[in-house]
Amino acid sequence: MSVTKTMKKLGALICLAMLGGPSIALAGFGSINMTRGVTPVSEEIYGLHMMVLWIVTIVGIGVFGVIIYSLINHRKSKGAVAAQFHESTTVEVIWTLIPFIILVAIAVPATKAFLNLEDASNPDLSIKATGWQWKWEYTYLDNGVHFFSNIDKASMDTSQRNSGKNPEDVAHYLRNVDKPLVVPVNKKVRILTTSNDVIHAWWVPAFGVKRDAIPGYINESWFKAEKEGTYRGQCAELCGQGHGYMPIVVKVVSADKYAAWVSKEKSEAQAAAAGAGKVWSKADLLKRGEEVFLSHCAACHQANGQGIPGVFPALAGSKVTTKGPIKDHIHVVVHGRPGTAMQAFGTQLNSVDIAAVVTYERNAWGNNTGDVVQPSQITK
Repeated sequence: MSVTKTMKKLGALICLAMLGGPSIALAGFGSINMTRGVTPVSEEIYGLHMMVLWIVTIVGIGVFGVIIYSLINHRKSKGAVAAQFHESTTVEVIWTLIPFIILVAIAVPATKAFLNLEDASNPDLSIKATGWQWKWEYTYLDNGVHFFSNIDKASMDTSQRNSGKNPEDVAHYLRNVDKPLVVPVNKKVRILTTSNDVIHAWWVPAFGVKRDAIPGYINESWFKAEKEGTYRGQCAELCGQGHGYMPIVVKVVSADKYAAWVSKEKSEAQAAAAGAGKVWSKADLLKRGEEVFLSHCAACHQANGQGIPGVFPALAGSKVTTKGPIKDHIHVVVHGRPGTAMQAFGTQLNSVDIAAVVTYERNAWGNNTGDVVQPSQITK
């Protein structure tokens, strides 16, 4: 909501409160107030917010009430004469004691909430979240499930330069992913955040969780979602040109659905491992390669392979993809280019995906080399 719209909304609520009482104004307050979460920690944070909000409201009404009353009833035109006194011990005690009591009233529950926020002990599930430019890597430490979560294809396609597509037509534009994080309801989930490159931040407002992901460090946080559903967040640290391509989506499901999801992920991992040993057709490699490219490469090189002039190189007609040896092309994808934004995808993608994306890049956008790369050719 824009600042102008927010101010108009506040003005309307104030008028409603004056005309029809507080109950009418509060009915529309939720749309501009802090939203309530779905975890015990987020509920505590919301409770603290509301407590402090009412305290400062009462203090504000009291202070401005006295000021307005004094301006009206003690103005010079009414013949008011200022009293001549100073060093009133009683006044000094009052204006010192009242703020002290207010601060203590706020500090006690705030300290309790802070200690609870930091207590990630005895989790039911531990997940390592690693930030990459620009995606999230999730590793379930309890069951071995592992995957990368990238921005969804619809958002990626629409965000491309000169795409001609309207972001308003895309559901959850830049707020959706191809593979969400899945966790069971009513279970304590510990999130261990770190980074592979620059500082990121894992933030899901509905959980009351926001933790920096710093290279070389492990920060921990936790949440216990008490309601099933899909909850969205994003990287909250400016991490580079693709900062907007790092949404976070968490699906909270029942215990049975979570167990079924874990089983499905393990089966797919086994199938991917088995696929590395077979010979793939060119058509299948191109289809899979396009999916991998759009998920991992299009943010920089663009879906049309033209890159961003002066920032990221074009792959359409480049020497690497059209005239360079296949082994050199594979080496760049697997090991990256040190000193540039080109990442090493050898730890991010399996052999099938690397073979597929190299095949796609050498045959897309008019490159048409006819080259086909098999998973057996990929060495990491």
